[in-house]
Amino acid sequence: MKKVVLAFSGGLDTSVCIKLLEEKYNMEVVTACVDVGQPEDEIERPASAADKIGVSKHYTIDAKDEFAEDFIFKAIKANALYEGYPLSTALARPLIAMKIVELAKKEGADAIAHGCTGKGNDQFRFEAMIRSKSNMDIIAPIRDLNLTRTEEVEYAKDHGIPLASDKLYSIDENIWGRSIEGDILEDPMVETPEEAFNWTNSTEDAPDEAQILEIKFENGVPVALDNEEMKPLDIIGKCNEIAGKHGVGRIDIIEDRIIGLKSRENYEVPGAILLITAHKALEQLTLTRSELKFAAYISEMYSELVYDGLWHDPLREDLDSAVDKMQGRVTGTVRVKLHKGNLRILGRESPYSIYSEEAVSFEDKGIDQREMTGMVKNYGMQAATYNKICKKD
Repeated sequence: MKKVVLAFSGGLDTSVCIKLLEEKYNMEVVTACVDVGQPEDEIERPASAADKIGVSKHYTIDAKDEFAEDFIFKAIKANALYEGYPLSTALARPLIAMKIVELAKKEGADAIAHGCTGKGNDQFRFEAMIRSKSNMDIIAPIRDLNLTRTEEVEYAKDHGIPLASDKLYSIDENIWGRSIEGDILEDPMVETPEEAFNWTNSTEDAPDEAQILEIKFENGVPVALDNEEMKPLDIIGKCNEIAGKHGVGRIDIIEDRIIGLKSRENYEVPGAILLITAHKALEQLTLTRSELKFAAYISEMYSELVYDGLWHDPLREDLDSAVDKMQGRVTGTVRVKLHKGNLRILGRESPYSIYSEEAVSFEDKGIDQREMTGMVKNYGMQAATYNKICKKD
């Protein structure tokens, strides 16, 4: 009997996949859950579900530190925002796929399986990475059998498959963010109910007293909060806690999926918004005008690669090299104020600052204003010539 390793969350899709792989594909199933910062119950549930369904082997793989250091910190340096929001789910998928491939090789598996449907982004993200790291067959039972959610539920009931507690929404969570979609949220005119949120307070429930926080960066990544040095995982967690408490980090967006569908998504990304906003503020102080323009272009390209599941693309590595070179000067401290859903930059300082208070002052004569006359006289020359020739009225 051939063996397959299934990326397993313990939810409806992947739980149904176990029995489908056994019945329809005649395969021995090994399940694996990769921990990238899900809630504790979402780590315990897959192990329990796999046991109840009768899986012979289940693995839980701790990848939180690797996710923080090798993926999230790269995303901070690149200001990775897709259509305006920090990438969280998309950023974790390549790492999960890599860990599944490693396990499949260790197990001597013949194939790798996932529970993605044919309408979402994850099928691209998982399969692109899996194929770049192995020659194993990939099986996607839900997509390949064209199953609806109702058909899955009926199949689960018929086969005694335990279902997770009923949820109104489809939620994906890791240490960098929480995505919320489905059910009533599929109507873009429906306001997201307060009960859907877990990491962030509403502006009404946020503290009346503002909080001021100092974030220290070295080479483009955060290393300390209020002068307390912390490990990457701890900094991310603390920023989620602080920003979420003050109602920062809720995003409601109509985004464009890879296959062309538009999807209504809600995100809770308090720590990501806090750290990327502070990071960009420090870049304004330390990078040149042309570098900032180039950094914005890199950010867009970088984010699209991640969103599209192309973490393994050589262009992403090329962009990382350019980012790392620029980020060598993005070192310093940013002071921010959080209050009732608002995040405001109060100050920033860096040993690599190219801001000169003396030069910009109206009281300074270091720059002789008279020398600007010739420069200003010839400024916009082509536009002026165009207007004289083409707009004679």
